[in-house]
Amino acid sequence: MQTALHTSIARVCGSSRVSLRAKSQRVAAAPLRRASIAVRAAAEPKSAAERAEETQAAATTALLVTAGLLAPLLLDADAAQAVPELLKGRTFSLIHPAMMFFLFGSSVYAGYLGFQWRHARELVGIIKEKKAQRPAADAEGNRPSSPLDAEISALEAERKNLIGQKLNEKHNNWGSMLLGLGVLMSVAGPLNTFFRTGKLFPGPHLYAGAAITVLWALAASLVPAMQKGNNTARSAHIALNSINVLLFAWQIPTGWEIVEKVLQFTTFP
Repeated sequence: MQTALHTSIARVCGSSRVSLRAKSQRVAAAPLRRASIAVRAAAEPKSAAERAEETQAAATTALLVTAGLLAPLLLDADAAQAVPELLKGRTFSLIHPAMMFFLFGSSVYAGYLGFQWRHARELVGIIKEKKAQRPAADAEGNRPSSPLDAEISALEAERKNLIGQKLNEKHNNWGSMLLGLGVLMSVAGPLNTFFRTGKLFPGPHLYAGAAITVLWALAASLVPAMQKGNNTARSAHIALNSINVLLFAWQIPTGWEIVEKVLQFTTFP
């Protein structure tokens, strides 16, 4: 009896010692496993999201550095006029009005594409209403001929033609170009004036240009909601861009006055 008891106690003690040794080995190996995981994670290629985040951070840093370098130039009229003569000459000064004239035509064309694409979407409902107005089919499923049949066929052909023109893609491409190039030219124009004269001239042209730039940004900000089918966002997008085109047209006479002054007070290049 005592021998059996001693044997059981020995087994329990032995298993406890084995368990303790295994636990101590796991504890000792934990830092090594964590280090190994960290090494593998560092060696693995970064995800697209991580790369995009790093690129955005680098671009933001570059923008801040550039802004810091330009700040003394924009705050000091003497420094502004110390830029190379090419930046104050007639060639560089005429880039802004030439590009803005192009952007005005692009705005009208992009609006035309947008309305055509809107019409293609609206044709779906119009065709559905026309089909609902046709005479009902008989028991065998035959539908009497109707003058609406030719009209429906014409509408379907028109919609097919509009969809084939990829109006949505073209409208988006022109809109993206307007936003990027338009903002660039909106900044380049006042900078050129500041380079030439050492100051800006607050007035209708400057204020309208600032408003146009803001309207471009606001209209572009509605695109994600529009892509989800939000009709309110679509209506607001159209309204903002309509105001934008009207401001653009109203700005042309004042812009032409500035061009005349550039031709009068500058020389090539």
